[in-house]
Amino acid sequence: MAEELIIPADTDRANVYKVLTPQIHALIEHESDLTANLSNIAAALKQAFGFFWVGFYIVKEGQLVLGPFQGPIACTRIPFHKGVCGASYSRKETIIVPDVEQFPGHIACSSDSKSEIVLPVFHRNGTVAMILDVDSDKLDDFSEADAAGLGAILKLLERKL
Repeated sequence: MAEELIIPADTDRANVYKVLTPQIHALIEHESDLTANLSNIAAALKQAFGFFWVGFYIVKEGQLVLGPFQGPIACTRIPFHKGVCGASYSRKETIIVPDVEQFPGHIACSSDSKSEIVLPVFHRNGTVAMILDVDSDKLDDFSEADAAGLGAILKLLERKL
């Protein structure tokens, strides 16, 4: 696949995910390097939706360590029990935060971040391999459509782990 995305002008995120997911599949399908795949996924999501920050935190050394991302500089290491990323890791579930100021223990890597969605990525044995963290500079910017769309993209990634 050419390294160019076709992004519909549609403002319905569910439709954009439907068009984007097969393109991401084509990008990562024949690439075995994890860093390359994470980088392209983060770039595709940033390009398609204009999110404030998109990136991965990888389970390493008993914590979440910053991996490939798109956006301003970020927190480098997050303990498993801290913030939204730590909560998603610990609970093994997607967390949507409409207002990060209202999330107990939120880690403010950037004061411009207003809402967030965080999803775990699983190894085949069911353990969490990494976290996808997506931030918006708008309040209440994420919905179940984002959870479903991002989840479908992460299923493609999980097959490669």
